[in-house]
Amino acid sequence: MNEQIAGVAIFDDDEDILSICKYVLQDHGWRVNTFTNCNDVIAKVKECAPDVIFMDNWIPPKGGIVATQELKNDEALRNIPVIYFSANSEISKLANNAGAEYFLAKPFDLDDLVATIQTALKKREQKDHSQLLNDAKSQ
Repeated sequence: MNEQIAGVAIFDDDEDILSICKYVLQDHGWRVNTFTNCNDVIAKVKECAPDVIFMDNWIPPKGGIVATQELKNDEALRNIPVIYFSANSEISKLANNAGAEYFLAKPFDLDDLVATIQTALKKREQKDHSQLLNDAKSQ
């Protein structure tokens, strides 16, 4: 990730959550794309090229676990961090089953959302930097 504006893709069928999250995240300077379903999730993510994905557990039609697994099985998309969210009390287990790196329990505080995205972006940037150093060493 370079000095470009970081992008966030949000998948949730609750338009109120999408609207609030989009407003708050754009206010923090991020580029935000929202989706009310996970049909063609691979194509949607490739099109908007986010740096972080925010995935709801109950996103129609197949659910967040399957959608996240599809993303993690795609070579070009697997390294994009996914923040999984749900009101389910087993959110940690669901996120793990999906292959998501992070999770937030609904209802979540907007400050926690921002902090989790910042953590995911920072870790991804460090990972990308380490990969560049490793690639340079191997040449």
